Amino acid sequence: MSDETTDLSQEKKDKKYNRREIVKEIITFAIIAFGIVLPFRAYVAEPYLVDGRSMDPTFATGDYLIVDKLSYKFKTPERNSVLVFKYPEDTSKNFIKRIIGLPGETVKISNGVVTIVNTENPDGFVVDGSYVTHPSLDSYEKMLAEDEYYVLGDNRAESYDSRYWGPLQKKYMLGKPLVRLFPVKKIDVLPGSIDK
Repeated sequence: MSDETTDLSQEKKDKKYNRREIVKEIITFAIIAFGIVLPFRAYVAEPYLVDGRSMDPTFATGDYLIVDKLSYKFKTPERNSVLVFKYPEDTSKNFIKRIIGLPGETVKISNGVVTIVNTENPDGFVVDGSYVTHPSLDSYEKMLAEDEYYVLGDNRAESYDSRYWGPLQKKYMLGKPLVRLFPVKKIDVLPGSIDK
């Protein structure tokens, strides 16, 4: 057997070995990546793409958000916080709204003005609605149970929210927007935050 044949045979073996090593490295990388990415998405943060006009002008269709999924596991959601949650009547769908009423409170809406009655404010106080540019002149009243929240869209005229399907239980909450990544002109941290 000539040296040339031996070299060709060795070259084939080397290529075969290199292919196996590359495949092995790709599989190892994929396992590690899935081992990190999947738990991270399940428990820490997850992307969310806004679809619909219910939060105009705060959020618009196409806004790409990263949702913090840890915060509400360790602390109580606050009034006026923006929330991403599973729609209680179809948990395959996620919604984005603003928390207006907290557990144990009574939410009163009269001609679009939202008043909250609670132990600290037995006569009630009006919720700041200065960010609402599309009001709805409806009237409604609901007392919340100890595990219920009242959520409304910022675009009250076009939002399908607690006025229609009732209060939201905490178990459906996914988290709050941590970062808006798109559109580029609107990149910000804690998008939708307002003073209480």
